[in-house]
Amino acid sequence: MLRYMTAGESHGKALIAVIDGIPAGLEIDKEFIDTELSRRMTGYGRGKRMSIEKDKVDILSGCRKGITIGSPVCLMIPNVDHKIDDLADVINPRPGHADLAGVQKYGFQDARDVLERASARETAARVAAGSVAKIFLKEFGIRIISHVTAIGGVTAALKKYSFDELLVMTEGSDLRCADREAEKAMKEEIDKAAKNGDTLGGVFRVVVNGVPPGLGSHVQWDRKLDGIIAQAVMSIQAVKAVSIGEGIENAARSGSEVHDSIYYNNGERAYYRLTNNAGGIEGGITNGEDIIVHGFMKPIATLTSPLKSVNINTKEDAFASTERSDVTAVAACGVVAEAMLAVTIAAAFVEKFGNDSVKEIKRNFEAYINELKKR
Repeated sequence: MLRYMTAGESHGKALIAVIDGIPAGLEIDKEFIDTELSRRMTGYGRGKRMSIEKDKVDILSGCRKGITIGSPVCLMIPNVDHKIDDLADVINPRPGHADLAGVQKYGFQDARDVLERASARETAARVAAGSVAKIFLKEFGIRIISHVTAIGGVTAALKKYSFDELLVMTEGSDLRCADREAEKAMKEEIDKAAKNGDTLGGVFRVVVNGVPPGLGSHVQWDRKLDGIIAQAVMSIQAVKAVSIGEGIENAARSGSEVHDSIYYNNGERAYYRLTNNAGGIEGGITNGEDIIVHGFMKPIATLTSPLKSVNINTKEDAFASTERSDVTAVAACGVVAEAMLAVTIAAAFVEKFGNDSVKEIKRNFEAYINELKKR
C-alpha cells in the first residue's frame, strides 16, 4: 500500500509530507522535487506570498545516499513567512472558505485556528509527495502534465495535441495554456478582476500518459480508479467538480457517439482505440489509453473587496476578513492535481505489481506486459 499524509499550517514553521509505501531502490532527485514546488508557485494572477516563499524540500527520512530504503519518506518544506502566533484573530469569516464551518465544528472563537490549515498553502506538501510518486512512475514510462482550459468566461480551444506537444506549449505559458489567443484574453480577465478586488476560477485538464491497462478494479465501489481519482482531485482546495474524459459532454450525447470502438493491431499484438471519450478508464479499470481528468475550480474565497459577513463574537453585520491571496490560481491548481494523480496512480500501480523494491516491481511489470501480448 502506498499512502501519504501532510502536516503543517500556512504560517507555521514548516509543511511536512510523510509517504509510506515507496519501494526500496528508487533514486530520489531533490532538484526535481524543488522544480515541481516552483511550478506550483507560478502563474499569472498569483499573490504576494509567492514572492516571499522559495520552496525547497529537505528529505528527513526514508533515503540513504539518495536512494529509498523502503521506510517512510519524510519531506519538509520550511515556511519563510512563519509567524502563526503573531497573526491577528479572524472574527469575520469569509464566505466560501472553511472559516465559519470550522469555527462551528470545533467551537473556536477565532477562524485563524481553521484557516491556517485549510489554506491552499498545504498543497506544497502534496506537490512534494506527488513529486516522489512522479519519480517512481517515470521508471515505468508514465508521465503527467496539466494545462488550463478555461479561466473566468474565457475558454481555450482544445485541439488534439500530443502529450509532448502539450508539454512544450504549457511549460512556456504564464497560465499553462496551450491556446495563446485564449491566454491573452484570460490575462485581460484576470487584470479586470484584480482591479475590481475580485477573483476568478476556471478549469484545468490533467493528462497521464503511458499507463498500462489493468490498474484499479471493478469489484468494489471503493476500488474503482475513477472514483479514487475523483476524490483525490476533489480534495484540492477550491475544486468543486471533477470529470473523467469527456464525462460532462458525454451526458448529452448518444451511446454511439460516446463509446470508444475497440481495434486490434496484430503486428504489435495490442488493443487500441481511435478515440478516448472514456478518459482512459472503463469499469473503474485503466484501459491503456491516456487518463484524462478535468478539474473545476471555484473563484478563490478571499476577496480584496470583501463580501458581507457576520462578526462571530458580536453577531453584528460585518465585511469578511481579508488575507493575502491570489486573483486566480487555476494553473497552480493543475500542478497540484498532477501530484494527486501521481500518488493515486502510483498507489494503484504498487497494489498490482508489489512495492518492496523497484527491481521486483520491474520484474513483475515486465512479465505482465509480456503476458498481455499473448491474450
